[in-house]
Amino acid sequence: MVLFAGLDSGSTSTKAVLLDEKGTLIGAKIVPTGSNFRKSAEITLHALLDKTCSTLDDLGAIVSTGYGRFISGFNSKAMSEITCCARGAHHLHPTVRTVIDIGGQDSKVIKLDSRGRVIQFSLNDKCAAGAGKFLERIAVSLELDLEKMAELSMQSSEKSPISTQCTVFAEAEVISRISNGEPLEGIVKGIHSALADRIFTLTTGLDIEKDIMICGGGAKNGGLVKELEGLLGEIVLPREIDPRLVTAIGAALMARDLRKKSA
Repeated sequence: MVLFAGLDSGSTSTKAVLLDEKGTLIGAKIVPTGSNFRKSAEITLHALLDKTCSTLDDLGAIVSTGYGRFISGFNSKAMSEITCCARGAHHLHPTVRTVIDIGGQDSKVIKLDSRGRVIQFSLNDKCAAGAGKFLERIAVSLELDLEKMAELSMQSSEKSPISTQCTVFAEAEVISRISNGEPLEGIVKGIHSALADRIFTLTTGLDIEKDIMICGGGAKNGGLVKELEGLLGEIVLPREIDPRLVTAIGAALMARDLRKKSA
C-alpha cells in the first residue's frame, strides 16, 4: 500500500500524518519541536512509521510545511502552511469557508472557496500576543496549566479586561489585578477575551463566511473558543482528530496530488 506523508514543523510542536491513496488517515504523531527543526521532523516521522509498521519505502511522496519546512531532513516538497491548512480543513469539513489557525507563534485567518482553495488570508506573525504563546506565558505566571485556565474561564460570567497589547506587560497587568484581589476566574476570562479580540482583528477586510473552523493548538482551549464564538457566532472544530493535525493532513493530501501528477 502506498502512503503519503505530511510534516508540519511548527514552532511549538512537529506533526506528522500518513494517509492512504483514498485520503484515509492511517496514523499521526505529535512531538515537541524543541530547538532543532530537522531533528524533530526526523524523530516524528520515524516514530510514526514505526507506529504504523511502515518504512520510508512505503511513501509515495512527502510534503513538509510550517516554520521548518525547508530543513525537514527528508526528500520532501516544501509548501506554504496556509495552502496546506486550507486543504486539510476542506478535506475534513467541506462546508468550511473560513479557517482560523491558532499556533504557538502566529495566528492565521484563511478564506476558502468551495473547492478548498485560498481566496484571501490574514496573518499575525509580529508578536506572540496574538497567538498561543500569549496564553502559555500567562499560564506560567499564574502557575496554572492551559486546561485549568480554560476551565476557570468558562466558569466565570464576568471578565477583567486586559488592556495591554504586549505579552510582557500583560503578565504584569495580570499580577497587578491578582494583588488587587480581583477574582482569578474573571482575570483568566479577560485573558482569553483579549486574545480572541486580537485574533478577531485579523478578520477585518476578509469578508469571512460560515462555516468557520478553528484549528491549531488554540482550538484545544475551550475558554478561547467560547470567546471567539461570542465574536464570530457558531464555530466548528475538526471532527475526531486533534485540531493540531489539520495542516499536516493538508500537506499529506498535497503529497498525494504530487504523486498523481507525476504518474
